[in-house]
Amino acid sequence: MRVVQRIPALLRERTFRRYWTGQTVSLVGDQISLIAIPLAAVLVLGADAAEMSWLKTAELLPALLLNLPFGAWADRQAKRRRAMIATDLARAALLLTLPVAYLLDALTLGQLYFVAFGVGALAVLFEACNASLFVALVPTESYVQANSLVNGSRSMAWLAGPSAGGVLVQMLTAPIALVADALTYLVSAGYLARIRPVEPPPAPGGKGHFTEGLRWLLRERSMRALFAASGTIQFFNYMFHTLFVLYATVELGLSAGVLGAVLGAGAVGGLIGAACSGTVVRRIGIGPSIVCGFVGFTAPLLLIPLAQGPTALVVALLFTAEFLSCVAVMIVDIAAASWQMALIPENIRARVMGAFRTLNHGFRPIGALAAGVLGTAVGLRPTLWIATVGGLFAVLWLLPSPLARTRELPTPAQDPVPAA
Repeated sequence: MRVVQRIPALLRERTFRRYWTGQTVSLVGDQISLIAIPLAAVLVLGADAAEMSWLKTAELLPALLLNLPFGAWADRQAKRRRAMIATDLARAALLLTLPVAYLLDALTLGQLYFVAFGVGALAVLFEACNASLFVALVPTESYVQANSLVNGSRSMAWLAGPSAGGVLVQMLTAPIALVADALTYLVSAGYLARIRPVEPPPAPGGKGHFTEGLRWLLRERSMRALFAASGTIQFFNYMFHTLFVLYATVELGLSAGVLGAVLGAGAVGGLIGAACSGTVVRRIGIGPSIVCGFVGFTAPLLLIPLAQGPTALVVALLFTAEFLSCVAVMIVDIAAASWQMALIPENIRARVMGAFRTLNHGFRPIGALAAGVLGTAVGLRPTLWIATVGGLFAVLWLLPSPLARTRELPTPAQDPVPAA
């Protein structure tokens, strides 16, 4: 009985438990791809800094091009869950083309670019529908707990995925390791097919439907500040991540297994961050949690371009940076996601989130391209210094905004669009 009582209340509800389980399995697979696809480019096809930049750009470009139209489409649908199942199946099929091409000795960078773009586009559609499905499953007062569980799964995926990915790459080669990710999408689709939530009704169309979410986002002062801060983080963080695998394997000389262990070790910090996020929010408030999370996420990454010398010291610095950064990123992700879900009106939720991701994630391919240009021009380590120092300035957008002083989640009775 005591064990049952310690299980979070939401996980004792069968519908949410199935949703969460499918998400958890899929997130583990995503982390395998995160390390396997770049390593396929580097180790199998010999990609250089510019080609790695194009690969990352292909992965991220759908967020810039498709979030707004997919958000507008999702708000007008009554069966968003079915669309999510279809995207899971399509992503599995796309990923399976890579090991097949490798076995036929036909794998090319062009195919990697195509699959990265296709999987990215399907992920955008999945997330556009997922926001509305989440609020159909979770009451407002449980948003922080639910986001803690989902982000805790993300941390577990960071722990298991890269380590498993690194081992699979060493044992099977990078393209074959992607079979595992394809299987996780099939599992996710199976769990989604087993739930029957009452989804929010579709929003009416009409004039201004496409841009209504964008207009609401730009009117709401705290959302504007969060967008600016997140956009700054996205630009510099994706400069960093575009070159990190290349930097770690070529300049620092780490093997795929060690790299996977470093990335997985950061997930321990993520688990801690997810576990303590509710306590942090209760102690200091939702807004201060977001501000502290931004600082805690960016500052430790300075240790990575600083890393040099004996291998043991290099690995220790990378472990420390990943651990501390992941503690903070879980806190800011959980707090920010809960605040947005409580604040955004239901009938424009997918469009607001689509607009936010379009503007916000649009900085990702720009950052990836900048990484390629700077990495080629000045080298890997100097580019990582620019990326990590630049990310520290993101918090300056939040400090003068009302969000920094907001302690409680908005309630449905609040005016969702305060004066700017």
